[in-house]
Amino acid sequence: MNKIAIVTDTNSGISREEAEKLGVFLVAMPFIVNGKEYFEGVDCTYEQFFEMLASGADVSTSQPSPDSLLSLWSDILKEYDYIIHIPMSSALSGSCSTAKALASEFDGKVLVADNKRISVTQRQSVLDALCLIEKGLSAQEICAKLEETALDASIYLAVNTLELLKKSGRVTAAGAAIASILGLKPVLQIQGEKLDAFSKARGMDNAQKVMLNAAKEDVEKRFAGKKVTIVTAYSGDYASAEEWLKIVQKFFGDSSVEMYKLPVSICCHVSAGVKAVGVIPVVE
Repeated sequence: MNKIAIVTDTNSGISREEAEKLGVFLVAMPFIVNGKEYFEGVDCTYEQFFEMLASGADVSTSQPSPDSLLSLWSDILKEYDYIIHIPMSSALSGSCSTAKALASEFDGKVLVADNKRISVTQRQSVLDALCLIEKGLSAQEICAKLEETALDASIYLAVNTLELLKKSGRVTAAGAAIASILGLKPVLQIQGEKLDAFSKARGMDNAQKVMLNAAKEDVEKRFAGKKVTIVTAYSGDYASAEEWLKIVQKFFGDSSVEMYKLPVSICCHVSAGVKAVGVIPVVE
């Protein structure tokens, strides 16, 4: 049986420590703070990023250099027959299309799965891929399965501030000002591809209710009859995130619901104080 390696990036929310435990290879995604490049989980901690953000630093995202990917893949293929590379959604970054172009140099040994995900949903794709390897599927079959089920996932995010979204042009300055004055908390969604508006709520408590009801509808209707994983995510404020986790666990009557950090690539656009819930069918 062929030996298959899984590669993903830190946009999945997977840490270096977790990657080692899972046996997957992790690409650190670069981001820019005041013109200086950092790599998530390498030379800047999560806490340091939010300290810089709180001080008014200018932040943006980037993608790995082609040389770094080529070097990583070449090293992995010394021990493995195939690589399945699971990057963030092609709708959110050019890193997927870059990886696909680079993979063409490896004679079919590197397969890039464009499964339209990021954060907790991308993380689940990695877990699904590992499970499918255990079941004996080929690299080609696993890549096809990941792309076939790409859009079968939801993330709902309640954003505490629109400042960074305004800077990135995802919301107008006037819209951000009105939301601030009215105390509105935008609820955004990622259902496979782009970050889109879902709803607006007066205050964070109401925004949480919107997310919970949306997630419940996905479980009962959109993914009816499927085994699903429900997870929560947050940015910056751990204490508040813990309370959110308890709320989600109680709402769904499921103490196994876990909590993860949103990757810096998302935090560069949504800032601190975000609460999110994800609903992800497990690939059978």
